[in-house]
Amino acid sequence: MTGVRPAIRLFAAAAVALTLASCGGGSAEEAMTPPPPANPADFPDPKGKTLTELRTELPQGGPVLSPSVSVLEPGKNRFGFGLFDRARRQIADAPIALYVEPVGGGDVQGPFPARYESLAVKPQFQSRGTASDPDAARSVYVADLPFKKPGAYQVLGVVDLDGRLVAAESAGAPLEVTKNSEVPDIGDPAPKISTPTEESVGGDVSQIDTRVPPSDMHEVDFADVVGKQPVMLLFATPALCQSRVCGPVVDVAAQVKAAHEDEADFIHMEIYNDNELEQGFRPQVRAFNLPTEPWLFAIDRDGKVAARLEGAYSAREAEDALEAATGDRRGS
Repeated sequence: MTGVRPAIRLFAAAAVALTLASCGGGSAEEAMTPPPPANPADFPDPKGKTLTELRTELPQGGPVLSPSVSVLEPGKNRFGFGLFDRARRQIADAPIALYVEPVGGGDVQGPFPARYESLAVKPQFQSRGTASDPDAARSVYVADLPFKKPGAYQVLGVVDLDGRLVAAESAGAPLEVTKNSEVPDIGDPAPKISTPTEESVGGDVSQIDTRVPPSDMHEVDFADVVGKQPVMLLFATPALCQSRVCGPVVDVAAQVKAAHEDEADFIHMEIYNDNELEQGFRPQVRAFNLPTEPWLFAIDRDGKVAARLEGAYSAREAEDALEAATGDRRGS
């Protein structure tokens, strides 16, 4: 990382987008009911059209699409996003597909169908913070977007609202695809960091966990286990997360840990020194060059990143990441 200021600007910009991406709410039960799957055949063929032409063929004034990821690279990318009506109520029950086009012109790619991922957990794993926050994220859409090369890209969503296709414009600036981000990628060695434990803070877990109640993911130091066994390392700050995503994903990680704690060590790492925004990022966050949060890294027995998830993710996605780190095939 080249300095504090660029990272903070990126962090703030992503936090704004993520805040929009988590507005709305709804009950956990509602979040557990997926919409019908998006079928590419049900969406327009972009061949021979520009994104502008595709957009003008659809009714305007439709939903807003808000990305929940910021790190995109050439190749296939997990692209998480929220979908909202003009009153900023979350839409989580409509099939949607995405289209992308290089800024300045180029071939339109798509449709890329999005899948629904629920952030709901069993009651015993939901924190008090998540349960009491009406704006806590409940679900996320995810599409696999391929980018041929670095550059700026426009993204357009096409949503099936009760049998009527409408355009969903992206909030914020065009997507930026960079050749190589500074965030550790799949196959990279995990940075050598030491993470605080319950023992290292004399049992006062509130020093290293803003979740209420604190999670049980502070039992081991990352430095003591990396390269020896699989590790699920989560960077998130439940109480200070401007996106309202951190609390739910820590809850998700706690549920996955309970089901698979014999397969890997689970570690939750807070973001800010002394849990104060004004104190800046903890050194562990800097070591991983994280421009946003939350991030989940699944690290294999060799100490290499096997999977990574930025922003909101479901228990299913976390279990897939764990599977990548352990090599176990549990099935779906």
